[in-house]
Amino acid sequence: MYSIFSYGKMIADHIRTQGYASAMRQAINPDSIVLEIGTGIGVFAMLACQFGARHVYAVEPDDSIQVAREIAAANGFADRIEFIQDLSTRVTLPERVDVIISDLRGVLPLFGHHIASIADARKRFLAPSGTLIAQRDTLWAAVVEAPNLYDRYATPWIDNDFGLNLRAGQRIVSNNWQKARTGVDQLLTDPQQWAALDYNVLECTDVSAELNWTAMRAGTAHGLSLWFDATLAEGVSFSNAPDQPELIYGSAFFPFSAPIAVASSDEIYVTLSANLVGDDYVWRWNTRVTRQGGASEVKADFKQSTFFGAPLSLEQLRKLESSYVPALDEEGRIDYLILSLMNEQVSLGEIAHRISDKFPNRFKSWNDALTRVGGLSIKYSRSMRCE
Repeated sequence: MYSIFSYGKMIADHIRTQGYASAMRQAINPDSIVLEIGTGIGVFAMLACQFGARHVYAVEPDDSIQVAREIAAANGFADRIEFIQDLSTRVTLPERVDVIISDLRGVLPLFGHHIASIADARKRFLAPSGTLIAQRDTLWAAVVEAPNLYDRYATPWIDNDFGLNLRAGQRIVSNNWQKARTGVDQLLTDPQQWAALDYNVLECTDVSAELNWTAMRAGTAHGLSLWFDATLAEGVSFSNAPDQPELIYGSAFFPFSAPIAVASSDEIYVTLSANLVGDDYVWRWNTRVTRQGGASEVKADFKQSTFFGAPLSLEQLRKLESSYVPALDEEGRIDYLILSLMNEQVSLGEIAHRISDKFPNRFKSWNDALTRVGGLSIKYSRSMRCE
């Protein structure tokens, strides 16, 4: 979830904010019913009112929605905006809407349940002639020379004050990507389109494609840079490409397992995949570099994935096997009891008394138990729609 400070940075990104405002002016008229998914502090919902929307549904699971309510009241829009604190996929609306607004991206559009949320909202809420904002995102990739970025992955693990072999840690960090800005002068290849996400028809959350470059110049390849161009409406777009002003989104740097010295005309092949697993994406980037087009002269062959970017013990991996039969530990038994009592519609205070009595060594006081119960209540209890 974003902090209120982060929302302020989003508002201050004038290219992003003005782009959305221009797209909304095109789509919204005095009869429009509007839905904003991920409203945050409600800026776009209020702009929709300014542009004439008759009614706005503003959906946000985070507590920042309370700030949105206060700002809407301060600007005279409280009577036209209905705030709903929940995930959009768990919300029902009494009517179809004319416009759906969303900016659920992270550094890249492949972020959490962004695509699934848009597809769900399009099918369940959008009127047949309705409009999505944004319309499309196009993702681009290029091979870059970025020693300063790469040193963050390599130096602490290779060069330390005590002469220790820390390469086991370096293998893990080199299978993670980071938000990082690269310049045009750092590109070793031309940018190449990796994926086009058309939100009017998109269903699948996963993306995979092969990329093939010929190096433009000699240099050292340290990894891939990824960015996206957003089309919000016809004639309204923005880009966080290396030759454009930096936006709030930034761009992504995927390091190679090791730096690769490339010559002009060397061939670089990358299979780049992103697969949604649970609440996050697992990324894979398999890289092969051949000398000046000679398929038999392989200069590098790396297989990397964020799956290998987190340390997992054998004990933890065994718990993921399909044949594993789990047994609840004490924390699990506590949560099980809390949820069972919630399902019986027992009050939170009474649940706190029962779990503190049953697990006296776990909770020092009734207030400690109530805090645990309240956390599960926030996560799992049904939300009431505000009218």
